[in-house]
Amino acid sequence: MKKKLTSLFVLPRLWRFFLALLLLGILAVCATGDSQNINDGIDPYYLIGSKEQQRVFRDLFSLLSKEAQSGEEQFSVVREIANEYAKMKEYSRLINFLSSWTYTHPDDPYIAYYLLMTAYGYGQQDAFTMAGLYFDLIVKNYPDLTIRGESIHLTCLNQLINLSDNPEQRVWYYQELISRFSDKIDLGVTYFMLGQAYEHIGEWNGAIQAYTQFLPYYGAVIPGFPEADSYAKQLVDFNNSRKDWTFETLGSLLTAVRSALDNGSSWQLRRYQAKVNFFARSWGQEDRDGSGMAEFNLSDFMMSNHIRYAAELDATSNANEAYLRTWGWSQYISTWYLYFRKINFPSDPEIHGRWEWAGIYYGEKF
Repeated sequence: MKKKLTSLFVLPRLWRFFLALLLLGILAVCATGDSQNINDGIDPYYLIGSKEQQRVFRDLFSLLSKEAQSGEEQFSVVREIANEYAKMKEYSRLINFLSSWTYTHPDDPYIAYYLLMTAYGYGQQDAFTMAGLYFDLIVKNYPDLTIRGESIHLTCLNQLINLSDNPEQRVWYYQELISRFSDKIDLGVTYFMLGQAYEHIGEWNGAIQAYTQFLPYYGAVIPGFPEADSYAKQLVDFNNSRKDWTFETLGSLLTAVRSALDNGSSWQLRRYQAKVNFFARSWGQEDRDGSGMAEFNLSDFMMSNHIRYAAELDATSNANEAYLRTWGWSQYISTWYLYFRKINFPSDPEIHGRWEWAGIYYGEKF
């Protein structure tokens, strides 16, 4: 018996080899079964991090598999899974998970939020073009959602304003902000920036309208535009004026002004002053207001004085601006530089490119 038992366990080499393969196969099957039991059908790609983090993901995915109906419970689980990836800065997995979910659940009422988180993931990877595409997709193709008191469309529009370089798209975004979220935005800033966007696409009527709506918000702080108030007011006032003081060329304007000076005619000279936005200030003085007529009477300075002027324009004159040195105005400040400029007003092709006498600089140039 002892010998027989020995013969049963001492097998030839070939049989031992096949037995080893059989045992390995059994172990592999057992291991596979254990793995499937552990992961419960969850794609291992999504199970990352420490053992504790993987356990959290298993629990969340297991819970998600039990939430067959779309609703707040299902939404909460999907959001929590995405938040876990975001906390771990696993933005690729966040994007893949949400993209897969929205593809397989096209009727989910919370798709706009999932797309928003997808855009966030792209943004965190500096893929701003892709992020912008998703923000735009949400606003134009999905109904708005309010999550924790915040509008998803409002969030997307604010992001698009920062990301988009397309002025036509920016016009649309600003219009949406004003028409839909006027109580949640800085209307002064938005109206001014809408005017800027209109200017960039050459829609001057739209620009003037936007700047007109901006004017009641005097003092609004516009990032990058410290003189926004005066800029908008000058354009609006000029648009609303008769513009009958303009000249076709700089030469014809200079001839008229010199003739008035030669004749000592304050009345004639005043005719050539710009009726809006005319200024009178010292060199280096900032234009804080930049609007309205300079408050002085030319006749007070010309009545007993003979005003003289330089034969040529100042050397700093150029194709768009010109300075004429004059003197004899007052014993206190004898020298005035008359300032002429080419009109930049594409809204009216008949006026755009003409010349105006726009202001006076007191004293000698620095």
